[in-house]
Amino acid sequence: MRIILFTGKGGVGKSSIAAGTAALAAAAGRRTLVISTDAAHSLADAYQVPAGSVGAEPVEVAPRLHLQQVDAQLRFEQSWADIQRYLLSVLDAAGMDPVLAEEMTVIPGAEEVLALLELRLQARSGAWDVIVVDCAPTAETLRLLALPEALGWYLERLLPIQRGLVRALRPVLTRASGVPMPRDSVFDAVTRLHDELDEVRGLLSGPDATVRLVLTPEQVVLAEARRAYTSLCLFGYRVDGVVANRVFPVDDADPWRAGWAAAQSEVLDQVRQSFAGLPLWRSEYQPGEPVGVADLRALAAALYGDDDPLALPGGAGPFRVARTGRGDAVVHLSLPFVSRAEVDLARNGDELVVTVGSARRLLTLPAGLSRMKVAGARVLDGELQVRFTPANEEQATSRGAR
Repeated sequence: MRIILFTGKGGVGKSSIAAGTAALAAAAGRRTLVISTDAAHSLADAYQVPAGSVGAEPVEVAPRLHLQQVDAQLRFEQSWADIQRYLLSVLDAAGMDPVLAEEMTVIPGAEEVLALLELRLQARSGAWDVIVVDCAPTAETLRLLALPEALGWYLERLLPIQRGLVRALRPVLTRASGVPMPRDSVFDAVTRLHDELDEVRGLLSGPDATVRLVLTPEQVVLAEARRAYTSLCLFGYRVDGVVANRVFPVDDADPWRAGWAAAQSEVLDQVRQSFAGLPLWRSEYQPGEPVGVADLRALAAALYGDDDPLALPGGAGPFRVARTGRGDAVVHLSLPFVSRAEVDLARNGDELVVTVGSARRLLTLPAGLSRMKVAGARVLDGELQVRFTPANEEQATSRGAR
């Protein structure tokens, strides 16, 4: 099953490109589902489908093309209800107004998170050949894709300790503080949510899933796309191409349009240099807004030309481990547009902590590497390379070379 995620800065037309790609896949005979993780759903409008006809279950909008708009309330009740009930009991004991407490116990970005959980269910159903995901704008998408790993760190290290302490001291703590302590059902709900999100991460970082960046030929948009590419690689997601949308056709007879075309041409040259090695698809500015299945399918057909929009990229992914003949091992992690000075590297037990700007990833090392020590690190040609050598004695914590 093929999974393609589309993301980009707000307003670049990623929903139209995602909808068109899905329509093209369906026209080629693939059972296709298109789903959005953006709270501001616009796919129904793009396909010119009455919003009331699209709901919690996939709806066929064209032969083999299905659209789904996640029922956030339903998924929220399934995945968050036990946790929310406990939080409400705590806030009630603290004397908070019930309406305000209800608002405070809704997790930020809940709709996007729950859309990912729906993606998991649809992927497990076996009903689809292709799932196209219209993601929220870049910043929200990056936070969303980093969530399973961050939550996993907490659950694996802190939750067992807290669960044991609470079980042993629940009566004393409840009487002393007047605040109800969480029961096992709460911990079970958090663990279940983590397991589901971890499965989503496995799907999206797996061999059949890729991310496609959508941009317009503007300097500010390009800068954000470059940062997104770096962050996606840091968290292990494979980018398989870049879509340059709304490119002005050259028209020397119109000075205003010619000026825009010249400015965009300069940015497109930078796009080619920035994303060298990745396919670059261009979509010209349309004379009218592409809406409806037919128009969006035509848009995607012109965009990809003779290329297969569902093709999987070859080669290794953004993370790999290579062994040397001397018994050393080298961890390779793609970090495009990053210099060594921008990378902070640390070793903590069986984890490698990689920080780039405000983004941090905790890489759990394979068993073979966890028994080795960090001997050095460098950034070469857009790739972080960390060398490990056999350790004579176990080291719980060591610092990598800066």
